[in-house]
Amino acid sequence: MAAVTSAADDDFFDDEVAPGAVTNGLLWQAEVSRPRVPAPPVGDPSWNRKRLLDYHSEFVTLKTPFMEQALTQLRLTLLVNNRQRGTARRGLIVSGPPGAGKSTTLAELGRSFELSERRRLGGREGYMPVAFASIPPTCTPKSLVQVLARFAGIPVHERMTENAITNAVCHVLCERRTRLVFFDDVHLLNTRTRPGADTSDQVKTLAERVPATFVLAGVDVEHSPLLAGPRGAQLAARCKILRTPPLLNGTPVQKAAWRELLEGMDGALRLARHRPGTLVRHADYIHLLTGGVMSSLSLLVREAAIRSIVDESHAVTKKLLLQVVLDVQATNAARATRRQRKGGLAT
Repeated sequence: MAAVTSAADDDFFDDEVAPGAVTNGLLWQAEVSRPRVPAPPVGDPSWNRKRLLDYHSEFVTLKTPFMEQALTQLRLTLLVNNRQRGTARRGLIVSGPPGAGKSTTLAELGRSFELSERRRLGGREGYMPVAFASIPPTCTPKSLVQVLARFAGIPVHERMTENAITNAVCHVLCERRTRLVFFDDVHLLNTRTRPGADTSDQVKTLAERVPATFVLAGVDVEHSPLLAGPRGAQLAARCKILRTPPLLNGTPVQKAAWRELLEGMDGALRLARHRPGTLVRHADYIHLLTGGVMSSLSLLVREAAIRSIVDESHAVTKKLLLQVVLDVQATNAARATRRQRKGGLAT
């Protein structure tokens, strides 16, 4: 079979792959410093094929009702902890199913706080208001503080002991006035195993030694081993859980919130022949496809937009949305919903 090629083949290759900002403190601060301004209108001459592809690959972050709720809870928790002299500071746990936007929520919370601290501190150098760590698989106490050390730019070599790295991390976070520490993927911590229990203890140690508010996020944390046993009970006693569910589309209020989100995404598209309001017109169909899961919705809209650039139609349509192959979770959920509807009609 002959290979199929086109001018679009070059679109698969890009030397400027975006790094993960939350793995490195300097990248994080650069990302926060990047102003968020609306993209130029569709007719702007600066748009070319590559810029269109890059823009719709990154696209925009839209605030959901849950993000607003989480931001309110974070502000209240920071105020509660502001003059806390003991070590048992309050914390937050962001929990939900895969793809519900937990990591995005953490990044938005961190960005909002970092910007507020920059304004409060008047641009003074040397401060690091926010620190991030993603729990690595088979996490140990040493590997956890190594992740934090990399974010903070602390040189670490393999011969350094866990205690030495922990001391260095605590010293730097205190010295640089870190007031907010995020741990993502905490569902990977199994307190029923020795490494998981020891790492849970390490989280507790850090929370006691660093005068910061700790925010944890993971998949269905309330049902995970993290909160099991005496160690889990101690953590549960210090944290409140914020559950981030998929967006629903049943009641009038839910429908309004879903359509408001789609309207924002529709308005952010920069496609020359796109009909404004298309996503809102197909709101029920899009919810069927994605189940209201943020990661699935983001993939659907971004890939449909990119497909339209590649095939030069420059418009997102229902037909184009149908061509997008979504993740397994969304596909299975959509099939189950269709079966339920057919069963209901049959009865």
